[in-house]
Amino acid sequence: MIVTGGSRGIGAATARLGAQRGYAVCVNYRSDRPAAEKLAKEIGGIAVAADVSHEDDVIRLFNETERSLGRITALVNNAGVVDLRSRVEDMSVERLQRMFAVNVIGSFLCAREAVKRMSKRHGGQGGAIVNLSSAAARLGSPGDYVDYAASKGAIDTFTVGLAKEVAADGIRVNAVRPGVIHTGIHAQSGDPGRVARIAESAPLKRGGQPEEVARAILWLLSDEASYTTGSFIDVTGGR
Repeated sequence: MIVTGGSRGIGAATARLGAQRGYAVCVNYRSDRPAAEKLAKEIGGIAVAADVSHEDDVIRLFNETERSLGRITALVNNAGVVDLRSRVEDMSVERLQRMFAVNVIGSFLCAREAVKRMSKRHGGQGGAIVNLSSAAARLGSPGDYVDYAASKGAIDTFTVGLAKEVAADGIRVNAVRPGVIHTGIHAQSGDPGRVARIAESAPLKRGGQPEEVARAILWLLSDEASYTTGSFIDVTGGR
């Protein structure tokens, strides 16, 4: 299994649970080498640095994983970025390019390399891909980060299209849409107290934990979800 952006938050929880479920896990990271290597050592996996928005990095990530761990059967497209709260009229083109390069193009590139290796038409034995979307794709995130929400909307469409495209090749593609989860991503948007501030708006009256998202991801990767593709699980506390 490859978990992109796997050194912290939902990615780290997914890597841990994946290892517990029997996967040999590659923890991909961009810059936090100490955290990634510590986690990889803890779960008996490997850590590989790669910026998913760079094609050469993605190809190297997949090649190194296969050399070290064997055939790739599962990909979790978790790597993503957010930015400071902003209205659309104040967003720079540089911000938009970075947002879509990582969140959308990065997911495409990783899925492309996974399909090449998993697809029965290419000599593979099948596999499963789970993309990380967001409740923001449905809600739009006005006044916060419409660009992030739009990038996750693109992931939703990508999930449906790719699922239909590769189903006959033995590959299932699904997505999880987390809501407000207790991770460090909110600090990146300049709103570290966001979970506490809006958790009450969820019917369950709390923010979610990364492990709760990881369990949905691992179910979609498992044989228990063998007839599930092109689908979404909302882990949002009811929002």
